[in-house]
Parts: sequence; C-alpha cells; structure tokens
Amino acid sequence: MSIRFAYLGSGSKGNSALVSAAGTCIMVDCGFSVRATEARLSRLQMSANNIDALLVTHEHSDHIGGVARLARRYGMPVWMTAGTYACAPDQDIPGLNLFSSHEAFSVGDLQIDPMPVPHDAREPCQFVFTDGDQRLGILTDTGHVTRHVRDSLSGCDGLVIECNHDVGMLMKGPYPAALKQRVGGELGHLNNDQAADLVRTLDTRHLQHLIAVHISDVNNTREMAVDALACAAGVEASEVQSACQNEGLDWRELR
Repeated sequence: MSIRFAYLGSGSKGNSALVSAAGTCIMVDCGFSVRATEARLSRLQMSANNIDALLVTHEHSDHIGGVARLARRYGMPVWMTAGTYACAPDQDIPGLNLFSSHEAFSVGDLQIDPMPVPHDAREPCQFVFTDGDQRLGILTDTGHVTRHVRDSLSGCDGLVIECNHDVGMLMKGPYPAALKQRVGGELGHLNNDQAADLVRTLDTRHLQHLIAVHISDVNNTREMAVDALACAAGVEASEVQSACQNEGLDWRELR
C-alpha cells in the first residue's frame, strides 16, 4: 500500500488537495466553485464521486468556499472542528462530522492526525496522514511554527509546506499596511525563511517529496520558495516541487 497526493490548486484564490491510499481518497479543503472543482478533478483523472470524505482545515473562503455546495451535490461526508463549523459561511452540510484537533481519527484506509496551528481563524488545524507505513504532513496557513507542529512533522516521508511570502517582497509590495501586518504576523502565513528553518530542524531521513505550497502571486516567486526549501533540506532545487494556483500539482506517490 502507498500514499498518493495531488493539488487541484494552491494560493490565495483557492486551495484543495487530494490524499489517497488503497481504496480511500480524501479531499483536503475546497476553495473553488463546484464547476471549477469538477474541472480540476478531471485534470487529475478523478471525479467527485471518487472522494470518500472532505476534510476542512479552517473557515477562510479560499479553503472552505466550495465545501458545502460540493458536499450537498455529491452526498460527500465532511470533517471539520467545531470551531471551524461555528464560523462556516454555509452550515447546510448534511454529512457533517466534528473532530477534535487533538485526537487522531480514521477515514477508510487513512489515519489522520490533526495538529492545531496558530492562524487567525476560530479553530484551525493541519494534518499528518498515514496508512501505517508512510506519513504525509501538510502544513499551510500558519503564522509561526510551534513545538507541536515541529514534532508532528518530523520523520515524514512526504512534506507539503507553506512558503507564502518573501519578507522583503511583502514589505515593499502593494498590500495595505494592515494586510502586511496580518500576513506577516504571528497568526498569519509562513514566509520562505520560516519554512526553511522548519525543514532544517526536522528528521528528513525518510523524505521522498518536499513540496512548497500557498505561494503568493504578489509577494513571492516559486523559484524563491523552492530554493529556500532545497537549501534547508540540503538537496538540489530540482528535487523540490511546488503547487501553484492554476495548475495545482500532479499526483505524487510515497513508496
């Protein structure tokens, strides 16, 4: 058995990922319309009918915007924290399951270990997925790295890490001062240097895939994000990949 993962898209205009093992496929977030989600799934040779559950990290629109409509259209079970549900813009979710961000749970062949993260949402969390053999860690929408996040991600076979912005580009860029403060603050988003510092402290002996995600189109470049992670991991830039807003990321497999 092995874990596969892919991204429908990643960035401030919408986020969604797929994680699959054996007969189970989980969608993580859906910040796109139903029509756009269907088109992006088709690009990955998938259909919404193939998805066993929709897992939500937090209530910001670029992560939850399409969740309720997609779930209603396809009768898809949805998992989120109680805090995320309390702030969800559309609470008409028939197949709702609430979980604690401090307790592991399973969906089919995948075990999900949530980890609370510091972000300006009600009860946000990110996840480590395991099939019993491999571990895939996903970390986005995090203002800074906590010890618990670091411990949770160490030793993973696959890592998907937010590289939202370059500090210099953010400070010199077009965002209003308040937005700059939010994005770069303790409850905002990881910058390239923070993401790199995290990777340096992790046990990466088993790491097969390292992916940069949630890269700002305004305050960062894919090259800068990839270079930062590659330098931290001690590998060539060609060995680090990135998921982008429009093309997403094609399937990757942990063996």
